[in-house]
Amino acid sequence: MTVVLPEAAAPAADTGPLRVVPIPGPEHVAWIAAHGAVSFLQCPSWGRVKAGWRSESLAWTGAGGRTVGTALVLYRDVPGLGRSFAYLPEGPVIDWAGPGLGRWLEPLVGLLRSRGVFTVRLGPPLDLRVWEAGTVRAAVRAGGAADLRDVLPDAVDPVGTMARERLRALGWEPAGRDTQPRFTFRLPLAGREPEGLWEGLSPEWRRNIRRSRAAGVSVAEGSFADLECFHALVAETQLRGDFDLGRGLGYYQRQFTELNRELPGRMRLFLARYGGEVLAAHNLVTAGRRAWYLTGGSASHERWVRPSNALQWAMIRAAHGLGAEVYDLRGVQPSLDPAAPGHGLLRWKLGTGGRVVEGAGEWEIAVNRPLHKAFRRYLARRQG
Repeated sequence: MTVVLPEAAAPAADTGPLRVVPIPGPEHVAWIAAHGAVSFLQCPSWGRVKAGWRSESLAWTGAGGRTVGTALVLYRDVPGLGRSFAYLPEGPVIDWAGPGLGRWLEPLVGLLRSRGVFTVRLGPPLDLRVWEAGTVRAAVRAGGAADLRDVLPDAVDPVGTMARERLRALGWEPAGRDTQPRFTFRLPLAGREPEGLWEGLSPEWRRNIRRSRAAGVSVAEGSFADLECFHALVAETQLRGDFDLGRGLGYYQRQFTELNRELPGRMRLFLARYGGEVLAAHNLVTAGRRAWYLTGGSASHERWVRPSNALQWAMIRAAHGLGAEVYDLRGVQPSLDPAAPGHGLLRWKLGTGGRVVEGAGEWEIAVNRPLHKAFRRYLARRQG
C-alpha cells in the first residue's frame, strides 16, 4: 500500500532541530490546502465545532522558520485545577515515516506541558492493515472467523507498525479507548472514471440505485435551512437503530457554519426526495484530496425506494468530481458475525466496493502522572 506524506514533511525536507510554535488559523488552513493528506479533524474550524473545548493551531518550524508540520490541538480544561487534557484528533501532520520521531513529539509535549496539560492524546493518521471488500465478504461467507482481525489482510502498512513501536519506545501508550473509529471504510477514487466506480458497486447496490431512479427519487444539495430536517431524520435513524450520537440540532448547525466559514463548500448537505418528501439526508466534508461521509439519517417509511443508496451514489460522484482521491465512509465494526450490532452497516458499506482499513489507534503520554492516572480511572468509570 502506498503511503502519502505531506511534501513539506518528507524525510529529506529538514533534519535539524525543530520548534513548535502557535500559528494563525489562516496560515494553518493554507498549509492544509497545500498538503492534501490531512484529516478534516485537523482543520482549525473543527476546534470551533467542539463546544466545551479550547483549540490552538501549532506548527513545527525548521531551518529559516519554514513550516514543516502542523497540528490542531483541542484542550479540555479540568474545573478548579488549572490543568487540561490535550487531544490531537487524527494528527499531528508530521513526518511519521522518518527515523527521528522524538524530534517531532518531544518539543510538542514540552510546549503542552508549559500550557498546563497533564495528558496528551494523539491519533497518528496512519494505517496498519487493509481488507478489500471481496476479502471481507468471503470471510463472512466462510464463517470461520468471528473478527476481521483474524482474517489475513490484503495489505500491511509498515509505516503504521513502525510508528507504534517508536511511540512505545518514547513512553507513549495506547489510549484506553479510541475516540475516533479504529476501523474505517474507504472507497478509492484516484485514477478511476465514473463508469469504473459504477462497476465497482455490488449488484445489490446497482439494483437499488436503479430502483430509486425508476421510482422517481431525486437528489439535490441542501442548505443551512435544511439542517432541521436532517436532524429529525438522524434522530429517527437513532431511534430505529437503538443508539444515540448525543448531538442536538445546534451541534449540526455549528458544524455546518464553522466548516463552511473556513472554506465555502467544505461541508455540504445532500437530500433525497420522493413524492416531494425528504426521505434521507447525508452530509459530505472535503479537505485536501479527501472526502468524508460523516452523518446521515433516513425515514422509516418508503424504504423500498432506497433513498440512501441514491444519495450515496450522488455523493460519491460529487467527491470524484471535486478531485478527491479517497471517499471515506468513516467507522465500521470489525465483527464478522451477521447477527452482531453494526454488521448491517458494514455490509451496506461493503456494497460500494471499497476497503476496510485498520488505523494505528490513539496514543497517550502522561505529562503529570498522578493526574493522568486519575483521569484514566474517571474515563474507565464513565465508559463503563
